[in-house]
Amino acid sequence: MLAVAASASESRYVTPVANDTSKVVDIDEVVVVSQPKEAFYLRQQPLSSSMLDAHDLQRMSMNDLRDLSAFVPSFTMPSYGSRYTSSIYIRGIGSRINSPAVGVYADGLPLMSKSAYNYHNYELAHADVLRGPQGTLYGINTEGGLIRTYSLSPMNYQGTRIKLGLGSHFTRHAEVAHYAKPNEHIAWSLAGFYKGQKGFFTNNTTGERADKSNEAGGKLRLIYQQGNGFSVDYILDYQYVRQNAFPYGLWNGETQPTVANRQSNYRRNMLNTGVVISKRWENTTFSSTTSFQYLKDYMLMDIDYMAADFMQMEERQHQNSITHEMVVKGQIGLTEAETNRAWRWTTGTFTSYQWNKTEAPVAFFGDMDNMLGTTIQTAMYKAIVQTMAARFEATGMAPDRAKQMAEQMIEQRGGITVTTDLGVIPGTFRLPTFNQGVFHESNIDLTRRLTLTLGLRYDYSKVRLDYDTRAEMNCNVMMMGSAASSHLLSKLSNSYHNDFHQLLPKLGLSYKFGDNGSNLYGAISKGYRAGGYNYQMFSDILQTELSNNSSQRGDYEIPHTEEDYKDIEKTIAYAPETTWNYELGAHINLPGNKIQMDMAVYLTNVNNLQLSVMAGNYGFGRMMVNAGRSRSLGGELSLRGSHLDNHLTWTASYAFTQSTFRDYRDAATTGNTTTQIDYRHHRVPFIPCHTLGSTIDYRIDTHNPRIHALVIGANMAAQGSIYWNEANTLSQPFYATLGAHCDALCGNVIVSLWGRNITNSRPNTFVVESSATGKPLVFAQQANPFHMGIDVKLNF
Repeated sequence: MLAVAASASESRYVTPVANDTSKVVDIDEVVVVSQPKEAFYLRQQPLSSSMLDAHDLQRMSMNDLRDLSAFVPSFTMPSYGSRYTSSIYIRGIGSRINSPAVGVYADGLPLMSKSAYNYHNYELAHADVLRGPQGTLYGINTEGGLIRTYSLSPMNYQGTRIKLGLGSHFTRHAEVAHYAKPNEHIAWSLAGFYKGQKGFFTNNTTGERADKSNEAGGKLRLIYQQGNGFSVDYILDYQYVRQNAFPYGLWNGETQPTVANRQSNYRRNMLNTGVVISKRWENTTFSSTTSFQYLKDYMLMDIDYMAADFMQMEERQHQNSITHEMVVKGQIGLTEAETNRAWRWTTGTFTSYQWNKTEAPVAFFGDMDNMLGTTIQTAMYKAIVQTMAARFEATGMAPDRAKQMAEQMIEQRGGITVTTDLGVIPGTFRLPTFNQGVFHESNIDLTRRLTLTLGLRYDYSKVRLDYDTRAEMNCNVMMMGSAASSHLLSKLSNSYHNDFHQLLPKLGLSYKFGDNGSNLYGAISKGYRAGGYNYQMFSDILQTELSNNSSQRGDYEIPHTEEDYKDIEKTIAYAPETTWNYELGAHINLPGNKIQMDMAVYLTNVNNLQLSVMAGNYGFGRMMVNAGRSRSLGGELSLRGSHLDNHLTWTASYAFTQSTFRDYRDAATTGNTTTQIDYRHHRVPFIPCHTLGSTIDYRIDTHNPRIHALVIGANMAAQGSIYWNEANTLSQPFYATLGAHCDALCGNVIVSLWGRNITNSRPNTFVVESSATGKPLVFAQQANPFHMGIDVKLNF
């Protein structure tokens, strides 16, 4: 769908370029942005990638990264939860919690926090999606791939743009941007936006809209350039979001409405700022990128998702990140006679430091207290019955009669009643992280057509966890007329640290054929994802301790030895995930350059697979585990074309991903019985087996002075099947959503009518299992229903 048109689309719609009849060109040859690391355009490199210009992004109706799902091969970022939710999967590799598996850069600045990935994009000039490990040049947490977005530069465009939109469910947005270039050396832009929605889901318990939202922000960009190749690019971007969140409903074959008795919500303050300083000589380029990111957010989640009053979890994050990268890129001829600069090289260093303070209290309410009290009461009752019955049996009484007599005596003396009060489990966690990388990549032209790529990165990371948390439980027991009470307390406070070293090599070979830029390639590369600690599962650890010590009387503080803390460290620590990728592919420009085709096949082996699961005993804390090994096997195909004098433009993509466990065993305990489970050959959760996307636009020139042209278009995004758990017992079948638009180009004004999810398809975009209420339940969020609206864009 096309919400509004931008610079690239306007040039095509209004004033077709002379001598450019039905021609598809590489986007990075047309939209010039700074690339301090790459020696070639993307389609000349030995990797699989997708490049999207402003026209492509508008046809997909891209407002944030989630809108790329299915349109980009092997890429999915499901839309669920809140802006806090930023799970990205490429080629079967992704992350739900903790460290990301896919890197994101905005205007050359790295986003260090996964909590910042789901953000509003201002008007973009283009975006790149690089698939496969990018560890050599980009380091840690890019084992699945890399996403780069580039906003419109005031050096390339000057003027004022206003975008307004209104749609069903009271979706609305407004964005104003001004681009100025006072002289040839200085340019600046200032932009602001507001976006909101009434919401698509209603909480049937509270009566509120479960997903209403409001967000706003502003962005400043300053660019200074000298004629001698020196430039400074400064960016400041602030965004705020406040939304109701996590509209999950019980799933029992059909997804039920949201009924949580407390309305989950999320708010976030986020500031990204940085400066890129570069100097270009004849054959060498130096660049220095320094960035600072600030994120402060608050999340409230009713984690039983039910109308019953069991518990809620809060999370307050306060993050600060500083990064600095220096890169030198050059090209040197191997002999004096050669003029094609046969050796192209890149060398650099990257340093980052993150401070992360998280407060994560878990509050327990009446229904949880009742459930735990009943559990203790039942266990106590059984123990007393067994003790009394044993005494009766010792006198010669039959076992059945002895048990009956014991139960009668307990009842006659007033029975047994247990009540508990858990209150709140507070927790403060500090997670400072340091990362240092040194890298080099060379591209050597072995012949005029054959290029060898060699790269290596040394990456060092250190992670530390300082935690201070506690839990307490008041327990009142009335047992056969006698009253007793106890106060249990468990305190945990300690520090752990770990460091990791990785070598990240890359080997590639590219062969150019023909004279139109087509090439074949093969590549081997390694990526990795950081290890760390599961602070989210401390509430589960503490609750287990309280339950195990519930028979204590009076005031009792649970002791912790040095060995206990070592066991806790083993429980919460997880190792880095490493990935080896083997790939063959081609970038083909068909005769006449009317169609571009990119294809790839790959095999990816993952060791120490990091898997997000619910914490073991009670299931109200998330935890990361290393699930042995997995393997992803797949293929990708994408095409883009232009016909009829550029009046008809289209894109199509398909990807197949078979991501399976190769070595993962777990255990399930029921009562006193433990069963070993082997998940080998099971599919890895959350990974769609197929992704399919297409867009098509047709422009009708009206030759009318008021309406210059009409653009009619449609798009389709499809994916599935998707398994939601390791056992592969919960799944989402293959599904598709359709969109359409009609745009009227009226000089400096563009009016667009659009519809999304026209067929009102209601697949589940997320499914989670939870045992927070004491029994296993499944909850899901559905895709947004059909909605439509109108957008207006003004340029002056």
